[in-house]
Amino acid sequence: MTNRPTRRTMLIAGAAGAATLPLAAPAIAQGKRELKMVTGWPKKFPGLGAASERIARSITKASDGRLTVKVYGAGELVPPFEAFDAVASGTADLYHAAEYYWQGKTPAFNFFAGVPFGMTTAEHNAWIYHRGGQALWEELSASFGVKAFMAGNSSCQAGGWFNKEINSVEDLKGLKMRIPGFGGKVIDAVGGAAVTLPGGEIFAALQSGAVDAAEMAGPWIDLGFGFYKAAKYFYNPGFQEPTSAESLGVNMALWEDMSPADQEVIKLAAAQENVMNPADFIANHSRSLDILLNEHGVELRSYPDDVMIALGAASKQVLADAAAGDAMTKKIHDSYMSFLDEAASWTEQSEQAYLRARTMARKA
Repeated sequence: MTNRPTRRTMLIAGAAGAATLPLAAPAIAQGKRELKMVTGWPKKFPGLGAASERIARSITKASDGRLTVKVYGAGELVPPFEAFDAVASGTADLYHAAEYYWQGKTPAFNFFAGVPFGMTTAEHNAWIYHRGGQALWEELSASFGVKAFMAGNSSCQAGGWFNKEINSVEDLKGLKMRIPGFGGKVIDAVGGAAVTLPGGEIFAALQSGAVDAAEMAGPWIDLGFGFYKAAKYFYNPGFQEPTSAESLGVNMALWEDMSPADQEVIKLAAAQENVMNPADFIANHSRSLDILLNEHGVELRSYPDDVMIALGAASKQVLADAAAGDAMTKKIHDSYMSFLDEAASWTEQSEQAYLRARTMARKA
């Protein structure tokens, strides 16, 4: 891999034929950059793939064509779980994915995607944007050569698809379930066996019996993947991701070589998608659930209370174990949990109380 040129190292050949440096990716011509974006999901897939495409278009338009972005779906340039390394090394310039895909590097990345029984989407946004989350994220990612921003959110995740009913904690023991991040650690802790698979491989694994259960996002995405063809029971709500943030990662050398104006284009494109994407999910979840229930005969279930309580207890231990692993994870964990305690009291007095009142009023 060649080194990315900087303003100080880029030379313009003179008329006399002075030597020039070879151009590295991203290609630069007449002040323009062509950027490669790798993603954690199939290209142009509703909700997730579409979000990647919107970010690419926004960057191109807002930069007036100085930056153009080519999107590569999962597996087109690199496998989905290798997107981070591709950007860190400069093989690709940007990634659009979920941070828990990188938990093998450090569990700290999970806090920037979704935490079992953790923050809602609104609370998570507040922590990132206003209570120190972004600074901690930048400190973590910079050590790997990446700059990252929130860039979408599929919001509260469904519980997932099962080929048997879950009536007790015993039913989770021995269960092979596709579930990433801290959620997978929780399933392991209650006696199940978590399996991490990219979205494009879930259906085949569920249909073949390689896994007994799987979760991905919720009705809209799950309908698109056809999970109803491979499992009978659909559980909702989930415990694993009360928010499910997506992220835009940028190669650090590229970021530092960008002008302040182009840096702002990247930041604003990510922030715009952080609004557009959750709105897209809300706009499509309800009608997708109606199709699943009324056209495909899916049976909707909820985890029993004692199962949720057991999962909650396991979640506390999983988070505590992660925090005990290294100083950076503990630093992020402590910030996250402190703000969760603070924000939860207001959420309970505002949105949760209102939603209870709304439900009563609608049923009256």
